[in-house]
Amino acid sequence: MAKPRKSSLHQPAKKNPSQRAGPRPSGSSSNPLTGGAAQGSRASTTSSGNPVFAQPVPSPDPTTFKDPVTDSSESDVAGVQAVPQPANAAAEPILTLAQVYGSQGATIEQTIQNAGQIVFHSVGDTGSVTGPGTQSLVADKMVSDFTETNPADVPSFYYHLGDVVYYFGEGTYYYDQFYEPYRNYPGPILGIPGNHDGIVYPSDPWTTLEAYLRNFCTATPAQSPDAGGLSRTTMIQPAVYYTFDAPFVRILGLYSNVLEDPGVISDQGGTYPTLDQRQITFLTTALQRVKSENYAGALIVAMHHPPYTGGSDHGGSPLMLQDIDNACTAAGVWPHAVLSGHAHNYQRYTRTVNSYQIPYVVAGCGGHSPLSKLRSTVRTPYKIDDTLTLQSYDDTDYGYLRIVVNATTMTLEFHPQSDGGTTKTPDDDVTINLAAHTIS
Repeated sequence: MAKPRKSSLHQPAKKNPSQRAGPRPSGSSSNPLTGGAAQGSRASTTSSGNPVFAQPVPSPDPTTFKDPVTDSSESDVAGVQAVPQPANAAAEPILTLAQVYGSQGATIEQTIQNAGQIVFHSVGDTGSVTGPGTQSLVADKMVSDFTETNPADVPSFYYHLGDVVYYFGEGTYYYDQFYEPYRNYPGPILGIPGNHDGIVYPSDPWTTLEAYLRNFCTATPAQSPDAGGLSRTTMIQPAVYYTFDAPFVRILGLYSNVLEDPGVISDQGGTYPTLDQRQITFLTTALQRVKSENYAGALIVAMHHPPYTGGSDHGGSPLMLQDIDNACTAAGVWPHAVLSGHAHNYQRYTRTVNSYQIPYVVAGCGGHSPLSKLRSTVRTPYKIDDTLTLQSYDDTDYGYLRIVVNATTMTLEFHPQSDGGTTKTPDDDVTINLAAHTIS
């Protein structure tokens, strides 16, 4: 395996966004928002300190893995793992979109502000263990979103909801399950890790999250030893939990640790002595800053394990949800949406809290096979109780979220890959009024 790279962290005019412009002719790879071909053709060097995203020339999808997965029969080390902490020990680690784009950052942010909206992708559970087929289908459709004729509709980034590689987050698998599938994706990819990115097995030479830190949490953009010579440079996340600030939207990302179920972000009153309250402190601090700044943009909380799920393979995480609720109550701030993965399908719930209507969206259908069926087939909307309704689900399609945010609304769209690369109409969408915290 490749020698680990030192990490910057310590170890233990607003149109309806659903009515989108048609794609450009096949073969067009220009990205009008980020500079398109120039971005992809930048030389594979970090001497300028700038990131590199897509390959200079698009290439066909692979049909096999270079390194087939061999650890599927291993058993993971029992219990939660200690969470690597930010090197600067900040209560609220922060990353901005401008920082992600390097010297182009200020221009990119101003372009988005001038356009009046930001568009980005989000999905989790992308790593495949059987081959590149299902993952490539989703990645290819995401790349097709960069062919929009209106620059305002071009995605600015991809926020990954965890489980980048399977089964044990090893650097060996990053080429086949991350760098190769997204070799033609002409934008930055950041996010939060999932349980498979952090789990280890007893004889594993890697420590928890070691490869994730090396590929997503370096001090500056760098060529990763795990990239197999592909151009994409590492991401500069300040931690595995942090605030991501972009025009019109702020994402508070949490790391929900390594258990299959439930997700865990604190010691839960001593139940998990390996952990502490630092993620709760982070979340509370970030929410208090939202309030003190009178932040008017869209606020998203993201983690890998879903607070709610009807999937047959995974349950919800009620105590993690209680931790999040306590932080929101203490700060007097609630998110406009909560995103997660882990369950390998698409689900959308509406939760009512203090008269707010909050979508809780599960998007764990980014390519990991097989998909997971819901425990039972129901007709939606399906009222679970007075505060929670399952509004929509898809347990037969791989796909991803396309999220559109402007000064007054946020729209979350689900796009299944089965519709093909030229279909721009989402199979499900929901729009949130940001000021009222209601769904329209």
